[in-house]
Amino acid sequence: MKRKGTIRGCWAAVVAALLAIITGCGQTKTVSREPVGKGLSATAQRASLSYNDSQRLKYFYYGAIAKQMEGHYTEAYELLRHCLDIDPTAAEVYFTLSAYYAELDEDSMALVCMKRAAELAPTNSTYMERLAMVHINNREVAEATEVYERLYTTDRSRTDLLQTLLKLYTYQQDIPNMLQTLDRIETAEGSSEEVSMARVQIFEQLGEKKKALAELKHLAEAHPLDMSYRVMIGNWLLQNGKSYEALQEFNKVLEAEPGNQEVRMSLLDYYRAVGKDDVADQMQAQLLVHPQTPSSTKMQLMRDIVYKNESEGGDSTQILSLFRRILAEPQQNADMAQLMASYMKLKEMPQDSIDNVLRQALEIEPDVAGVRLQLIGSLWEKQDYDGVIALCKPAVEYNPDEMLFYYYMGLANYVQKNNDEALEVFRQGVTQIDDDSNKDLASDFYAIMGDILHEKGRNEEAFAAYDSALHWKSDNISCLNNYAYYLCLEGRELSKAEQMSYRTVKAEPKSSTYLDTYAWILFLEERYEEARIYIEQALMNLEDKGGVIFEHAGDIYAQNGDMEKAMEYWQKAKDDDVESATLDKKIKQRKYIKEPKK
Repeated sequence: MKRKGTIRGCWAAVVAALLAIITGCGQTKTVSREPVGKGLSATAQRASLSYNDSQRLKYFYYGAIAKQMEGHYTEAYELLRHCLDIDPTAAEVYFTLSAYYAELDEDSMALVCMKRAAELAPTNSTYMERLAMVHINNREVAEATEVYERLYTTDRSRTDLLQTLLKLYTYQQDIPNMLQTLDRIETAEGSSEEVSMARVQIFEQLGEKKKALAELKHLAEAHPLDMSYRVMIGNWLLQNGKSYEALQEFNKVLEAEPGNQEVRMSLLDYYRAVGKDDVADQMQAQLLVHPQTPSSTKMQLMRDIVYKNESEGGDSTQILSLFRRILAEPQQNADMAQLMASYMKLKEMPQDSIDNVLRQALEIEPDVAGVRLQLIGSLWEKQDYDGVIALCKPAVEYNPDEMLFYYYMGLANYVQKNNDEALEVFRQGVTQIDDDSNKDLASDFYAIMGDILHEKGRNEEAFAAYDSALHWKSDNISCLNNYAYYLCLEGRELSKAEQMSYRTVKAEPKSSTYLDTYAWILFLEERYEEARIYIEQALMNLEDKGGVIFEHAGDIYAQNGDMEKAMEYWQKAKDDDVESATLDKKIKQRKYIKEPKK
């Protein structure tokens, strides 16, 4: 038998359902010996087996399972076929074969075997449900529906089957059976909004408006204290052109619950529908500032107002005035302030004005990380590093697992040469790193820590930090460059340094910094001609002062025998304020002098 696919996952589920079943193989039943593919009636019974045959069946069946688990699919299939030779009415074997054929995409044989299993064991719900699913997979919806009906007949406690039947009848647009199934669900589970609304939709589809309205009224009467159902009736009346009756329903709700915000939202639609836009606008403004209006409702109203305003020309004066009026009242959360900031950004308003609104949002809800990060980003662009630090300090208390706050606070300190403070912040930050952390960010944490530690002369700790950075992101280019350069300054592990530096040059072949690092490592390895090639590329790609790159160029030209160029670049280095006693000696003595180890 040709294997077309793996069936390990499906087989495991089949085995779990069958291990307990096969122990009944030795029961005395009426014989039926029809080959695979021939149907049996629902009353088909198990073959009468001798004790010896029942034991043989168990042996070969379990053997088939073992073979399949070992990946020997052909042998497993043959053993299952042999099981049918012993007992052609073994339902569990047909069930297993069905799963086998399904995984091999032989749908017709899968259906034949599944039908046989279900016919042989009509009270087995597992078999019946699997048969129904096979029908559904074959788009045989009517056949699947029939199987589910039989299932429900045998077990009326399973209302989940009724829900499935409702979906199947809905798919078939079988309205009488849809209504009958809803009745059965209601009988089994009691009245519910879901059942009533499903009936309303069916009646709407049939054009039976009176029945739809009667169902809504029945729902409202069943829940007399819940005014949302009365609002629902009013909304239905309004949608069906009965505006006067709708207003009456809405007014009844207001009489019962004057503070009901749901009905006020519906009244907005009513006044718009009858052309009283001025009244609707007034009510809309009241809803936006009313403390009992849910925040989500206010947000939707405001979005609608902004959309309408933009479609009519986009007069921001009115919108901003309304935003300010809303935000002058106590807020449930910072959502409205965030919406105002987004609107101001859309209208390209000054960043300082947007920042003021973001600060207001933080006053309302100080633990909203997104708002604080927006404000931090704005301050960073302005190089207001003290402001960044001030925003980050409380942030790590509100959101201790948000690594970006540690990152910005550490970096702001590092930029301002507060290395001790920066190092402490980054150390706090790395304690938050786990397997789910952003790998780029985790790598940068360790890379910057490495830079700080190197500046402090703690080289072994710096190199350990670089190793951690590369563990999280092996292609962290700036880390690779710094790590390689600092290794070569110490004259250690030059081969490792060269490999790391070469990766940076491949990644960014026009970076004068990376080219200089690679050239200098080659120089230290006494590969002077290769070093000259790369230092010349570094010089070609300079965008600012050359500084130490000029000094390296002079050294490399000197070791390549070109003393005129060496003197030229040593002088350029001195002109760029490179402070080095060794550089002065090189210029004075017109020869390369090795820098003494510090």
